[in-house]
Amino acid sequence: MRSTHSRRATATGALIAAAALLAVGVQTGPASAAPDDGTARTATASKANPGALPKQLSPSQRAELIREATASRAATAKKLGLGSREKLVVRDVVQDNDGTTHTRYERTFDGLPVLGGDLVVQETGAGATESVVKASRATSAQLKAVDTVADITPAAATKQALGAAKAAGSDRAEADTAPRKVVWMASGTPQLAYETVVGGLQEDGTPNALHVITDASTGAKLYEWQAIENGVGNTEYSGQVTLGTSGSSGGYNLTDTARGSHKTYNLNHGTSGKGTLFSGADDVWGDGSASNPETAAADAHYGAAETWDYYKNVHGRTGIRGDGVGAYSRVHYGNNYVNAFWDDSCFCMTYGDGSGNANPLTALDVAAHEMSHGVTSNTAGLNYSGESGGLNEATSDIFATAVEFYSNTAADPGDYLIGEKIDINGDGTPLRYQDKPSRDGISKDSWYSGIGSIDVHYSSGPANHFFYLLSEGSGAKTINGVSYNSPTSDGLPVTGIGRAKAEQIWFKALTTKFTSTTNYAGARTGTLAVAGELYGTSSAEYKAVQDAWAGINVGARSDGGTDPTDPGDGTVFENKTAVSIPDGGSAVTSSVTVSGRSGKAPSALQVGVDITHTYRGDLVIDLVAPDGSTYRLKNSNISDSADNVKATYTVNASSETANGTWKLKVQDVYSGDSGKINSFKLTF
Repeated sequence: MRSTHSRRATATGALIAAAALLAVGVQTGPASAAPDDGTARTATASKANPGALPKQLSPSQRAELIREATASRAATAKKLGLGSREKLVVRDVVQDNDGTTHTRYERTFDGLPVLGGDLVVQETGAGATESVVKASRATSAQLKAVDTVADITPAAATKQALGAAKAAGSDRAEADTAPRKVVWMASGTPQLAYETVVGGLQEDGTPNALHVITDASTGAKLYEWQAIENGVGNTEYSGQVTLGTSGSSGGYNLTDTARGSHKTYNLNHGTSGKGTLFSGADDVWGDGSASNPETAAADAHYGAAETWDYYKNVHGRTGIRGDGVGAYSRVHYGNNYVNAFWDDSCFCMTYGDGSGNANPLTALDVAAHEMSHGVTSNTAGLNYSGESGGLNEATSDIFATAVEFYSNTAADPGDYLIGEKIDINGDGTPLRYQDKPSRDGISKDSWYSGIGSIDVHYSSGPANHFFYLLSEGSGAKTINGVSYNSPTSDGLPVTGIGRAKAEQIWFKALTTKFTSTTNYAGARTGTLAVAGELYGTSSAEYKAVQDAWAGINVGARSDGGTDPTDPGDGTVFENKTAVSIPDGGSAVTSSVTVSGRSGKAPSALQVGVDITHTYRGDLVIDLVAPDGSTYRLKNSNISDSADNVKATYTVNASSETANGTWKLKVQDVYSGDSGKINSFKLTF
């Protein structure tokens, strides 16, 4: 078994630059796996360990921690076992109240950026390393045998990137910049590559920033991701509000000096540049109607202020980067542009005016969604593609909801609906639903193998659903006048712990456990780690996190999946014959034959698994029904370095005939460790 340091999960630098609110193209990638009002919806009244909560750092304190980490980065690289050709670059430092620090690094090799080489090092206040979380898996701590001489020309990489951009709807005939050499490590095996960025506009008018990774030896495309993620104010969506402005009588402008000098500009239907800073003789902005250009500006400016305040007052983060510097907002982008987006390259939020320029996309939750893309970009840097892209989008939705509840604006009270004010569908329905994402007709409620291949706005559904279940629990309820009815994938109930705790767990996981390549299985691991740090691994909160993930088909229940309302008769079918699991080889099976049952299998079939293995993160485990139907029990997870799998999973097998041969299928998908199936049992 390898050491923990060399086998923990790793991550790339900021691979995203921006994100749009709506889907603007097809994202591809590999698949892997209650209001705080004192109501009875919460599972427990226990409090978080105050020492494990994030410390509110001033910009100068954060800068000093970054300076200290930078000064000791060579020693850190040596301690982590990196090679002499590798260097660490400090990207961010988060500190807990007890002095624990979480330092996020990017990596270089012979001066080349290592995409997928980023990592987070957690140290005690005394400087002892507690854990290392990495974005990509490597069998060795060091990068070895990476040839830095390319076999193809930059022109060949550019040609391929332009072809990929054209297929994605770009109008650009040339790349924005010459391809740069990088070491591509996000897929696990480091190799020399070119990164090319193609700009222009996408089909719906959204700016394009397609990053294409090309194998520098063969010219094959390795990966691609889209880097555009999608006074007194009389606002259209939040009513009359107070705005932070600058100036004096006769000359005011929308500059919020109390919040990093955030500014709001008028693009006046242009698509480039900053536009013109909103200014006026009085300190009154807009009249509540879309026809007044200042109204959208008031909404955007207010949304930015409320989001700034939420992150600072709830999570101790001063500004998107934590450095006290404000971003800026641009309104009236394009003509009839039905979208909004965050863009790292300008460090700004941009809003269209909607269909017919009649419904600006400047509602409070939209503003919070876009600013939260900036927070994600400057923390975990979740790749905007595949499962990590879905988690990226869900993170923005989660904190959009959090900001709405925090703001408690009378005209726009908190809810678990996304974009409910902007009438994007023309029929008064919201853009997305967190209690049951599939209500929008396309988002997914639960994880399944292959979810990483759909658009990130729809693969975000399971994570949104997880957050709702963790906050409020399953079943029907009404909150702030809105009715919800949240199901679970296994048909078992989930009891919520309250929204405030759910927000804290997700934020701490985002900033200290997630990396650029985190998938759903990794998100479960990260949030459980945080729940353990905050509340303890035997707490109701920890168990609720397990149950909420199980409720979207990621991992097992805290109690092994027992439904108190449907205990079954306890009949057990078991196979205790050991089966060796090939290291990095083909799948193997253990079988049990069920007989003497009538009708279908239960909706809460318990699957007992006893596997000895020296690195359980290698393993993918499925239950195969007699008719060949497959139920995923466990995904591989590069950050899960513990030994063995001894768990009971719950499967809704009510569509399957009970009698017949059931199989436990196990595959070790990485090399370096070995194990065996000790036993497999089904409990009816």
